[in-house]
Amino acid sequence: MAELRKKVRCFLFDMDGTLYLGDNLLPGAKLFLSELDDRNVPYYLLTNNSSRSRADYVAKLDRLGLRTPAERIFSSGEATAIYLNKKGGGKRIFMVGTPSLEKEFEDYGFQLVQEDPNFAVLGFDTTLTYEKLWKLCDFAKDGVPYIATHPDINCPTETGFMPDIGAMMAFVETSTGRKPDVIVGKPNPPIIEAIVEKTGYDVNQLAMVGDRLYTDIAMGKTGITTILVLSGETKESDVQSADHKPDYVVENIQGLRELYFSL
Repeated sequence: MAELRKKVRCFLFDMDGTLYLGDNLLPGAKLFLSELDDRNVPYYLLTNNSSRSRADYVAKLDRLGLRTPAERIFSSGEATAIYLNKKGGGKRIFMVGTPSLEKEFEDYGFQLVQEDPNFAVLGFDTTLTYEKLWKLCDFAKDGVPYIATHPDINCPTETGFMPDIGAMMAFVETSTGRKPDVIVGKPNPPIIEAIVEKTGYDVNQLAMVGDRLYTDIAMGKTGITTILVLSGETKESDVQSADHKPDYVVENIQGLRELYFSL
């Protein structure tokens, strides 16, 4: 569609449920990214999943046959580290997260501590223990600034869904009465500001491609063009009652490829 080609200068692709499910590449993903490369159309892979570092994503994408430079990958975990660095207020972090997320924060100069943190950070922790959640609740009750990397309720897999950070936030809120002071990931301002800075494009020159209405498609409220793929969490019937409607709906990345390159 000529209008889409004219408007969009840079694509942002979600990964889980958009480019792949689990260890299975979704239809059209490899071909479309290759064709964007051939035509010098820039794109970035923008994920809310903070359980993996950029290096982890590079390795996974390589296994799936997508040769993706690390600088093209941007996660809510990295965006959270950038946000807290800019905010100031201390480098001591109590982290509920995977070893990959912990290393990412250490690479940004943060000190991971168990006592007297400046911030308590909740990530998507697939190594979660009751002890971690209990300690997070203690810090939340004590008034420590509480940051969540993203708002996703579930993470799509090839066999269904696994509970994501939203379930952990509900646990903390039920116990303490506190919601996160800041949620960094899509569709919230901190990650949008970071991606605009990273890409150099204005929001109205960007297109977000993803499978979630309340994160990927909700980014449209900023002026970003939104394209919903039905290969992950969202069904077509969900769109009618959604608070945020996508600009385009396609079955999968193959459908987007046909739309984008159509006459």
